[in-house]
Amino acid sequence: MGLAQGCAVIDGVLIVKKEAGWTSHDVVAKVRHLFGEVKVGHAGTLDPAATGVLPVLIGRGTRIAEYLVEWDKEYRAVLRLGETTDTQDATGTVLTRCTTDSVTPEAIHEVVGRFHGPIEQVPPMYSAVKVGGVPLYKSARAGKTIARNARTIIIHNLEVEAIQARDVTLRIVCSKGTYVRTLCADIGEALGVGGHMFALERRRVGPLTIGDALTVNEIGIRHALGRIGDDLLSLDRTLGHLGIAVIDEQTVDRVRHGASVPIANILRWEGAADAASGAQVPIRVHDTSGRLVAIGKFQDISGGVLKVEKVLIDQEI
Repeated sequence: MGLAQGCAVIDGVLIVKKEAGWTSHDVVAKVRHLFGEVKVGHAGTLDPAATGVLPVLIGRGTRIAEYLVEWDKEYRAVLRLGETTDTQDATGTVLTRCTTDSVTPEAIHEVVGRFHGPIEQVPPMYSAVKVGGVPLYKSARAGKTIARNARTIIIHNLEVEAIQARDVTLRIVCSKGTYVRTLCADIGEALGVGGHMFALERRRVGPLTIGDALTVNEIGIRHALGRIGDDLLSLDRTLGHLGIAVIDEQTVDRVRHGASVPIANILRWEGAADAASGAQVPIRVHDTSGRLVAIGKFQDISGGVLKVEKVLIDQEI
């Protein structure tokens, strides 16, 4: 996995396999308790009933959250047809029920095929999206329905994996901001019988997969054995999809204090064709020894400056 080594390492990313019943905050609190006085956060909330990959950020790892939440995600969801709920998932109150005898496998495949590519999706009332500064779920709990604007999301891949009676198992690869329960409800509506998300497992967040994930209990055991450092992804490895700009030690000293990098001071580019051409994409900044120093982005191509967005080393050595 290219993991950071040694238990002394407290900067990085843990791939947690969240279990049903845990909130994302519960997972963070447990990991924080294990690691002691160190910052801990997560990238991409999972509802309590959902399971699967939850990236947990340790120490300086909390500084790279914004880059992880941009990643595409892969889910396995079970859509239960013929039953709608107020939350669009199995935790809500049932609103309608109807028979699904008329729904054929052919019809399911045909309707699912409509939900590919860019689509418009209205956020559910039971969500953290804010309207007028108030989270929608608070309005929903007060019995209010608030008008919401549709958002454009991208469904990169949507496959029917299994159909068993009224339950349809779906594999979904989607952009950030996608509400899978809303997708399930929309498919049920398009089939004319309604539906809700009965179960959800997140299989992947960017390159972080369920196969490399550990449960909270497994993390506790490995921490007690002094082996948790073996499972901590370094920040550099986590951001390995980003290109690299290499700078000398004198420039590192300035970057340490947040100074921008003149393009003339970049010794070389590695796998960073887009950034080198001035594209507005994040890029890793390395020193000559290969150490990750910062994350930067072009501020002004005409001025030839790489703006430092996140400093990932101490100000003083």
